[in-house]
Amino acid sequence: MHFEYQGIFGLLILVADVWAIISTLGSARSTGTKVAWILLVILLPFVGWLLWLFLGPRSSHGVVS
Repeated sequence: MHFEYQGIFGLLILVADVWAIISTLGSARSTGTKVAWILLVILLPFVGWLLWLFLGPRSSHGVVS
């Protein structure tokens, strides 16, 4: 039972990280900034995603200018 929760939590983190990476790639930031955020999310999956969620670049898709 304990292992099932770890698997579900891991899958949710993976989905959130992929979402963060795709959103970062679609942002208007410089290439260096994108690479830094993507490396942070990959190297520190949960902490990197939390930092990205509050401080990171957002995708420019869907934004009306």
